[in-house]
Amino acid sequence: MNRTFWLAALILTAFASTNLSAATWSVDPAHTNVGFSVKHMMVSTVHGSFNTFSGTATFDEKAPATVAMEGTIDATSITTNNERRDGHLKSPDFFDVANFPTITFKSTKSEMSAPGKYKVTGDLTMHGITKPIVMDMEGFTDFVAGPKGGSRTGASLTATINRHDFGLNWNKALEAGGVMVSDSVKITLDLELEKAGDVSTK
Repeated sequence: MNRTFWLAALILTAFASTNLSAATWSVDPAHTNVGFSVKHMMVSTVHGSFNTFSGTATFDEKAPATVAMEGTIDATSITTNNERRDGHLKSPDFFDVANFPTITFKSTKSEMSAPGKYKVTGDLTMHGITKPIVMDMEGFTDFVAGPKGGSRTGASLTATINRHDFGLNWNKALEAGGVMVSDSVKITLDLELEKAGDVSTK
C-alpha cells in the first residue's frame, strides 16, 4: 500500500477519534444568567435578563480547541425589574414578542485565541432578523464532578450589538440632547453546563 493510502487512513482515524471524544453539554438554567445592558438617557446603565432559555455546547473537554454552541431564549421572559418597562420591551416598539416569541443563536465557527479564550461566530436571530455576530468567550478550563454524578464546567460570553441591525428602532430624543436609549446593547452570558444529565435545582 502506498504512502497516500496510509496518510488518508491516518487523517480519517484522527478525525474519527476527535468526533468520538466530543461530548454535548447542556446549559443548567438554575445556575446560568442570560443578560444584557444598555445605556438609558446617556447617563445610566439598565440591566435586564431572560428567565427562560435552553442551550448546548459540543466540544472535546480534553482538547477544546473548537466548540459548537446553540441556544434558544423565550423573549416573553424578559425582565428588567420594572413591570412597565418590561411591557414596553415586549411591545411592537421593541421585541414584539407576540410575533417573535423566541431569540436564537447557532454558532458557525469558533477559534481558540489563547488557552481558555475563544472567538465564537454565529447567527443571532431576533425580532425575525438573522445577523452574524462574534462573541468573546472564556471557559472550559475547569471541570468538576456534579452533585448527582456527571461533570460540570462553565463559560462566560460577551458581545456588543447594534439593536437597529435587528429592527429594534424605537427611540426618543431628549430636550437636552441625546436619546432615551442607546443603539449599542451588551450581551452577557454566564453559563454553567452539565454532562450526563446532572441537573440540579438548588
